[in-house]
Amino acid sequence: MAELDGLVADLADRRGGALVIRGRSGMGKSALLAEFARRVGERAGTPEACRVVLTSCYPEIGTGLTYAPAVDLLQQLHDQVEQPGWWSRVFRGAGRGVATSAPEVLSAIVPGLGAAWKVGREVTEAALNSGSVPLDSVMPIQHGAAARIADALLDLARDGLPVLALVDDIQHIDPSSLLVLDRLVRRLDGEPLALVISHAPDREPNSGSAAAVEALLDTWESQGLARRRELAGLPPEAVQELVERRHPGAPAALSTELVQLTGGHSVFVRMCLEEWSPGSDRIPLPRSLNRVVDSRLRLLDERDRRLIATAAAQGSSFLSNVVAETLGEPHDEVIERLRRIADEQQLIVVEAEPPAWARGDQADSYRFEHGALWRVIYEQQTAEQRRSRHARIAQVLSSHSGPDAALGRRLEIAGHLDRGGLPCLAASADAHYALARSAALDGLSFVEAEQHCEVAIRASRALPEKEPDRDRRLVAAIELLLSLTEVRWRGRHQPAGGPDIDALAAEAEQAAVRCVDARLIARTTLLRGKTLLATQGLEPSLAKLREAVDRAEQAGDPVALFVAKVEYGRQVSKWRLADGLEQLREVERMYASDPALGATDDPVLQHARNLAEMQLAISLFDSGFLGEALGRLLRCVDRIRREPMAVELPIALNYLAQVHMATAAWAQAEEVLREALASEEKRGGDSGWHAYNAVLLARLLAMDPLHREEALELAEAAWLETQRTWLANLVPIVRNLFAEVLLDVADGDLDKVRRADRLALATRVETESTGMVRSQIAALALRSRTHLLMGEPVAAQELAREALSTLGRVGDMPALRTEEVLFDAAVALRAAGSEGEARELLDRARSEVTRKAELIDDVGLRRRFLEEVPLNRRILGTEGLI
Repeated sequence: MAELDGLVADLADRRGGALVIRGRSGMGKSALLAEFARRVGERAGTPEACRVVLTSCYPEIGTGLTYAPAVDLLQQLHDQVEQPGWWSRVFRGAGRGVATSAPEVLSAIVPGLGAAWKVGREVTEAALNSGSVPLDSVMPIQHGAAARIADALLDLARDGLPVLALVDDIQHIDPSSLLVLDRLVRRLDGEPLALVISHAPDREPNSGSAAAVEALLDTWESQGLARRRELAGLPPEAVQELVERRHPGAPAALSTELVQLTGGHSVFVRMCLEEWSPGSDRIPLPRSLNRVVDSRLRLLDERDRRLIATAAAQGSSFLSNVVAETLGEPHDEVIERLRRIADEQQLIVVEAEPPAWARGDQADSYRFEHGALWRVIYEQQTAEQRRSRHARIAQVLSSHSGPDAALGRRLEIAGHLDRGGLPCLAASADAHYALARSAALDGLSFVEAEQHCEVAIRASRALPEKEPDRDRRLVAAIELLLSLTEVRWRGRHQPAGGPDIDALAAEAEQAAVRCVDARLIARTTLLRGKTLLATQGLEPSLAKLREAVDRAEQAGDPVALFVAKVEYGRQVSKWRLADGLEQLREVERMYASDPALGATDDPVLQHARNLAEMQLAISLFDSGFLGEALGRLLRCVDRIRREPMAVELPIALNYLAQVHMATAAWAQAEEVLREALASEEKRGGDSGWHAYNAVLLARLLAMDPLHREEALELAEAAWLETQRTWLANLVPIVRNLFAEVLLDVADGDLDKVRRADRLALATRVETESTGMVRSQIAALALRSRTHLLMGEPVAAQELAREALSTLGRVGDMPALRTEEVLFDAAVALRAAGSEGEARELLDRARSEVTRKAELIDDVGLRRRFLEEVPLNRRILGTEGLI
C-alpha cells in the first residue's frame, strides 16, 4: 500500500508511472485495488486528490470482446469531464457488454479513428477476399488505432485532476486493449496519468493472450517503464485481524495455524474460517483448497452437485437458462435451486445483470464466488464430462442464435465448440474462421483474428481426411493467418509461440492441390513463395514464385497473374537485375493495357501497382538511369502520401533517399528518411523497413564528423531492430550498412574495424544459404576494406578478387554500386602490388561513372553526380593514387 501511495504522490507532481501487482488467483489483488481506490477517493480537496477509474478484464462469458477495457476507461473519464447524457447512451454496454459496437463507440470519441477504420475495413476486406493481402497494410491499422486511443485517454487525463487508472486481471485482457496499454505505458512520463495493473500468472482455460501479457510485462520491467511487485499473501497481522472479526472468541493459535496452512492466500483463509466451528478444542483445518471445495459440495445433494458442475462448464459466470437446457430440466426449477445454493452455500453469487449479448434472454446470471473455487469444480470433472457438457452448451446457445447473433454470443458458442471434442470439430473450424474474419473486418483486431485462425486450423486438421470441405477449410484458415501475420514474419527462426510460416504455407499448398482448384493452387503457390523468401532465402523463393506465375496463367485469373508477376519481378531483381527489369516492364505493360488492372477501388491491385512502380524505379536507378528513376519515385511518393493508409510510404521514401544520396542531394535525402522513420514510429512496433531507413540515415550522418556519435547510435539501434524482425531480404543489407557506418566513424579505431569485419563475415556466411548475391558481393568488398585497414593487403586482395568474380558472373545488382566494388578492388590490388590490374579496375570504375552521368539529362543533376558525390570524386580524380 505504501508503494501505491507513492505512485499517487508522484502523480500530484504530474509524474505518471505504472505499477504491476503480481500474485496467484485469490491472493487479494482485486480487494487491494478496491481498497486503494476507496482510500484515494477520500483524498478529495487535498494536494493528492485525483480521479480514479477502474476496469476489469473478464475471462468468462463472451471472452474475446475487443477493446472492452479501453472503452470502459474512456467512458469513465469522459463522464467525469462531460455532462452524462448522450455519451452515456453511446457507451451503454461498455466493459463486459462491448460487442460489435466497440469500433463505433471508439470512433465516436477518438478523433480521426472513424475515418481510419473505414478505410482500413475496405483495405482488409478486399485483401482477405483476394487471398493476396498487401504487405504492411493490415497491422499498421491496428497500431495506429491503438495510438489514437492512447492519445484520447491522455487528452482526457489532462483535462482536470490527475487520473489513477486501475486495470484488474490483465492476464485476461484482449490483445487490442493490450496494444493500447503498451502505447500508454510508454508515454506516462510527465503525464497526469498513472496505471496500477493486477496480474495473476495462473494458467486459465480461457487465458487467451496470457503469454503475450507475461512477455509484455517483462519488457516493461526490463525497460524501466513499469515496476512489478509480488503480492505474496496476507501478513500474519492481517490474518489475525480477519480471525478476530469473524470469530472474536477463537483461540490465539487459530491465526497462527491459518498462516502456516494457507501462506496468507486470502480466499483460502476466508474459506477455512467459514469451515471452522467455534468451541472446538481442536482446530480441524482442511489441508488443500480442493478439500475445502469438496467439503462445501458435500452439503449439496447429487442433483445440485450436477447442476453446479454443469454451470462450471459454461464458465466462472453462467446463465440459468443455459444450465437448465443443458441438463434438460425445467428452467423455473433450476432458477429456484440456484437461488437456494447462492443463499445457503455461498458457492455462487447472483449478478446484477447478464452480459449485453444475453440481455434479451429470460435468465439469471451468476458467477462463482471466486475463480479459484470455479477452477477446482471445473477441473474435478473428467475429460469426457467436460467435453460433452461443452458440446451440449454450444448446441443450446446455437439454438437461440440467428445469423445476426451478437459477437459475445458467437464468441461464447465458439469457445464451447472448441472444447466440445470430435463431434464439434467442423462447426468449431467454421465458427472460428468466421470470427477471425469478423475480428479483422468489423473490429480491425488482427491479433484476435490470428488466435481464431489458429483454432480453425487446429480443428480442420483434426477432421477426418475424407470429411467434405476439410481441405478448403484448412486452406482458408491458413491463408488468413499468414496474411494477418505477414508483417511480423521472422525469417531466421520460428518465434516463441508463433506459427511455422513455411510449414503452414506448404500445408495449404498441398491442401489446395487436393481440392483440384486452379485458382486456389495459384494463390497458395504465391503464398509459399513469400514464406520461402522469409525463411530460406531468395533462390528457393524464386523457383516457387516463378511457379506461381505459371499457375496463375493456367488459372486464367488476370488479377492473380498481375500480383504474382509483381512479386516475382521484385524478387528476381535481387538475383539478376536485367531479369527483374524485364519482368517489371512487362507488368507495367499489363497494367497499361488492361483497364481492370487499373481499378482504383481495389486495395490489392493498388498495393501491387505501387510496389511494381517503386521496384521498377529503383531497378532503373541500379541500372544507371538516375534521372528517370528520380522522376518516377518523386511521382510515386507524392501519390502514396495522398493515399489514406500510405502503407508503402516507408519503402518508397527509402528508394527515393537512395537516389538523392547518389546525386548528392544530402538535405533532401535526410528529409525523406526522417519522414519515413516518423511514419512508422507513429504506427508503432518494430519494422524491418524502419531499421533499413534508420541505418541509411546513419550512413548519411556519418559523413559529418559532428554527427558521427549520433550516426553510430542510430546504426546500433537499427541493427538491434533488424535482429528482432529478421526479414531475410533486409537483414544482410542492414548488417552491411552497419559495417559501413563503423568504418566511416572508425578513424583508426581497430576495434570498430574488426567489428565491421565480423559483421561482413556473418553476411558472407549467411548469403551462401540465402542466395542474396548482392549482399554477398558487398560483404566481400567490405571485408577487403577491413583487412586493408588492419594491415593485411594480401587477404584484402583475395577478398576483392572473390567479389569481382561474383560480380562478373551475375552482372549489375540492386542496392550495389558496381563502380564502388571496382574502385575498392582497385585500392586493394594496388596495396598488394598488382598495379596493372588496379589501373584497369579504376578505368572500369570511371567508365561506369561516366556511363551513368551520360544517362542523366538534367545538367544540374549530372553536375552534382560527378562533382559532389565523394565516391565519384575519388574515382574520377585518383590517377595519382594508382
